[in-house]
Amino acid sequence: MNRDRGHPARRVHPSEHPTRPIQRRPAPPQAERGWHAAPTQPIPAVVPEPGMDQAAEQAAEQTQVIRPVSPGRKSSLLRSSGSMAIATLISRITGFLWKLMLGWTIGVGVVNSSFTVANNLPNSIFEFLIGGVLTSVIVPVLVRAGKSDADGGEAYVQRLLSISVVVLGIGTVLSVIGASWLVALYASGEDKGNPELATAFAYFLLPQIFFYGISALISAILQSKEIFSPPAWAPVVNNLVVIATIAVLWLQPGELVIDPARWPASQTMLLGIGVTLGVVAQALIQIPALRRTGIRFRWRWGWDRRLTEFGGLALWMIAYVGISQLGLMAMSKAGTSSGTWAMYNTVWMLLQLPYGVIGFSVMTAILPRMSSAAADGDHQRVIDDLSLGNRLSTVTLLPISAVMCALGTPMVLALLGFGESAGDVDEIGLGLALSAFGVLPYAITMMQMRVFYAMKDARTPTLIMVIMTAFKIPLSLWSTSLETPVQVLAALTIINSASFVVGWLVGEVWLRHRIGPLGSRRFLVTLGKTLVASVVGGALGWLAAVGIDAIVPGPAGPGTGWLQSVLGSVIALAAIFGLMWVLRVAELQPAIGRLTGLLRRR
Repeated sequence: MNRDRGHPARRVHPSEHPTRPIQRRPAPPQAERGWHAAPTQPIPAVVPEPGMDQAAEQAAEQTQVIRPVSPGRKSSLLRSSGSMAIATLISRITGFLWKLMLGWTIGVGVVNSSFTVANNLPNSIFEFLIGGVLTSVIVPVLVRAGKSDADGGEAYVQRLLSISVVVLGIGTVLSVIGASWLVALYASGEDKGNPELATAFAYFLLPQIFFYGISALISAILQSKEIFSPPAWAPVVNNLVVIATIAVLWLQPGELVIDPARWPASQTMLLGIGVTLGVVAQALIQIPALRRTGIRFRWRWGWDRRLTEFGGLALWMIAYVGISQLGLMAMSKAGTSSGTWAMYNTVWMLLQLPYGVIGFSVMTAILPRMSSAAADGDHQRVIDDLSLGNRLSTVTLLPISAVMCALGTPMVLALLGFGESAGDVDEIGLGLALSAFGVLPYAITMMQMRVFYAMKDARTPTLIMVIMTAFKIPLSLWSTSLETPVQVLAALTIINSASFVVGWLVGEVWLRHRIGPLGSRRFLVTLGKTLVASVVGGALGWLAAVGIDAIVPGPAGPGTGWLQSVLGSVIALAAIFGLMWVLRVAELQPAIGRLTGLLRRR
């Protein structure tokens, strides 16, 4: 069992920061056909993928392109945001499910760590090759080309696709050829590492690079045409294919071999090909929607000046991705050398859930206004909206962080107390409890990054990532000197969460220098009140879990874990939100209204 810690937030009524009207633009005819489409802002050119590694996901999260929306399009924004929120929620849930299933099937030891290293490679290389540029550059350029070109931007799209297919194809082939060298960058052969198995997986998984690129390109084109559902739901299709693959692996006749020394090539092939087919499906499922736009692929060569229009931004994005990968390499080597890399990624996956679900809706509500203010050069409105977003994040995410800290082990027992993963529940639960404090700093760091990007500044986020990576690398290397795997796991999870605290503080200093005081007093009041409530509520939840453990006879199993998690969470959250109401946390009602309103729209 574990105790609690956390952080808070609060909020301002929207009427305090009215959004200035922006000239309406007619919706393109494509938005009225086929898939659900709404004339709103494009959210990213690259949606965080279900198998995306931590560094790549942060790059995608932090570079979303969001345009201000006029009041006349408010209902469409709500419908589109609601659709994407539901798609994101289902994508997170199904992605979470297949990772749980993989843990139940092959455990979270060396085999899973080897697979995780190999499965992270395609995302890392894709982000470095073209992913960061797609996210930060392509959607605005495509929108402009569609409006200014006589052919609606078709020739430009064909030129972009031709160049990208060649770059992705060459990058994929070279990556497969150099699979063993790539694995060596992320995996250690010391102690419990198994680079040979990771390399075997990599040969089947690295072709994902090409299809991730095609999927992202089609997503960008569709979003430039204001068609959002196919890109939002495509990762769900990916997850369903992977779930089916793991089910086949689980149900195949005969005994499933999970010993890394005897792991058969047939199982490597089944898992590797099946997971890659998920990415193929993610790309193919979007093609019918692309064809409905009237765009047809044909080879078209020659350079277009618009491809270099945002060259400086693209270079900073490439640097951002490259630097973040250095930190990931150091952590991955430490995790694979101790056999805990899959456990670390399980902890990270659990920490991502509250941000991926709740943080998404908060960002959806705040970012269009903040982007509009940044476009107008109105720094006070930017500050007000940033403060509002941080306070909303605090009152929604900090209580969940406290519950995770208090009930880390019961939660992991409930989810992973089956099959081959049952033996590692205590280690993963400890890692979750120790690192839960990082949920809120992660959300605030993401919000700060978006402020810089809204002001067309890609340099500062990259420099912040340099500082965060400089914090991670030496501590990750130090963790390899620890005596036991559980100590390494605990160290890595704490280092990762602490790096977001560093990013938050550095971002705060840089934003103050850039746009002035950030209204921190109001935020700190909300933070303090919510923190007090979260500590008390988390402690009560922990006591409830201890009481259930004492009452239920025999060794604890998944049933006990579910009982502890559900009852402990209900008690903890009821106490937390009750105390927040007593302490008059002003953002409590607006935050709940944001979330329930988002669900009511569906």
